[in-house]
Amino acid sequence: MKTPFVTKQQLEAITAQYPTPFHLYDEKGLRENARRVNAAFSWNPGFKEYFAVKAAPTPALLKLLREEGCGADCSSLAELEIARRCGFRGSEIMFSSNNTLAEEYRLADELGAIINLDDLTHVEFLEQSIGHIPETVFCRYNPGGVFTLGEGKDGVQVMDTPGDAKYGMTRPQIAQAFRELKARGAKYFGLHCFLASNTISNQYYPELAGILFRLAAELKEETGCDIRHINLSGGIGIPYRPEEETNDIAVIGEGVRRKFEEILLPAGLGGVQLCSELGRFMTGPYGCLVTRVVHFKHIYKEYVGVDACAADLMRPAVYGAYHHITVAGKEGAPCDHRYDVTGSLCENCDKFAVDRMLPEIQRGDLLVIHDTGAHGHSMGYNYNGKLRSAELLLKAGGGVELIRRAETLEDYFATVVW
Repeated sequence: MKTPFVTKQQLEAITAQYPTPFHLYDEKGLRENARRVNAAFSWNPGFKEYFAVKAAPTPALLKLLREEGCGADCSSLAELEIARRCGFRGSEIMFSSNNTLAEEYRLADELGAIINLDDLTHVEFLEQSIGHIPETVFCRYNPGGVFTLGEGKDGVQVMDTPGDAKYGMTRPQIAQAFRELKARGAKYFGLHCFLASNTISNQYYPELAGILFRLAAELKEETGCDIRHINLSGGIGIPYRPEEETNDIAVIGEGVRRKFEEILLPAGLGGVQLCSELGRFMTGPYGCLVTRVVHFKHIYKEYVGVDACAADLMRPAVYGAYHHITVAGKEGAPCDHRYDVTGSLCENCDKFAVDRMLPEIQRGDLLVIHDTGAHGHSMGYNYNGKLRSAELLLKAGGGVELIRRAETLEDYFATVVW
């Protein structure tokens, strides 16, 4: 069972001031989780979590995470500009992009961001774009093939296909990139790799760390480059379903430490600074979409119509992703009614749940759709002219703060040439 971080009584007070739908974030949960991540890797001097801005590009959340010692992982011009306006500067920003435009490299360089190159051809392109090669540069590695990890009761625990991903360089390419960067003036080098998304396994990060640590030791010998940094990227997941286990970040950090001591220390790389670029794990569980029931439809199935739609949360519609739903105030009631919970887009996939067993629902009930704190509001869009909802922050000391107002029709029409 999943329990919302907000009560029905609180929601009734909030909705008296702010109409549904809206995304709500839990300040207390966000801060405590950031502290757990930093504590898990505190054994590595210089460790930094670069929050994946794409997951929740809302200034209030970024400023909150910066207060907790996090940096900003950016992948576009707009994300770099958001980071700038939130006060991030220099090595507080990691720029990891692909198919990158010259203007993006120029802004990253202007901000003093650490640049992570996705492709061998970008060595020359970066120099052409900004007129020099930075002193510190990262390169992204793609080992190819299929990545699998562990066997659980339901089969393979983690599986993904790096060989089908458009990101990163092959093993020969990354060695060549290091040599070319060194020849063009780079002094310090970093490695980055992403193998799998939303993993529910305490072993994923240690396994990834082992791959990157061995690569660093090999490249040090092959190229003579001074490898100072390793970015473990993201991929640590969250339990969207109530029956799924929660990753233990302390156990994960300890697993990475053991790999560090096993591989990097003997290779003379004990001074390497680690970083991560977690998004979903940092904010996912600490956000929810609050929506009100407005209609019912009784045909071949039982439909519950709500005032939110896929424009507010697209993951269920596009990916078939599961998001748990709580009927506020009915947490203890039996789930003995089967519903499809739908929005109002002119797309049949606009459903937050299909054949979901829930307590009996009545018009006016508030539904809490869990785990929308990452890739929720940020993936919103305006199909059918739907307007993106507000974002609110539930303050640690009580009360609620508007951190992004809802869009208006004037916002929607602002770019139109009539």
